[in-house]
Amino acid sequence: MQKDKKKAVLELLSKIPKGKVVTYKQISDFLDINSPQFVGKILGNNPDPSKYPCHRVVYRDGKLSPKYSFGGEKAQKKKLEEEGVRFSGDRVDLKRSLYLFVGTPR
Repeated sequence: MQKDKKKAVLELLSKIPKGKVVTYKQISDFLDINSPQFVGKILGNNPDPSKYPCHRVVYRDGKLSPKYSFGGEKAQKKKLEEEGVRFSGDRVDLKRSLYLFVGTPR
C-alpha cells in the first residue's frame, strides 16, 4: 500500500509545471493520504529529483522546507526563482505561483 502511495506522489510531482508550486497538503488531500508529513518523507527520499521535481512543493503558507534534501532551503529557493516562481519576502507568492491539480487521482 505505501509503495502505491509513493508511486502516486512521484507521478503527481511530474505534473507540476515549471514556474508553479503545490503544497504538501494539496498532495496529501488529492491522493487521500491524510498526512502531509508522509508526503514529505516520500519527497525526502526522491529517487530522481530531475524527473520528480520535489523542489516545487512548499508548506501551505508558502514557506520553503528547511529540510529540503537536495541542498537545503537556499537551493530550493534558487531553483524556484530560476523557474519564475514569485516570492513575497521569504515565502512563495501562492496567489501567483500555486498550481491546482485537476481531474481524478490515479
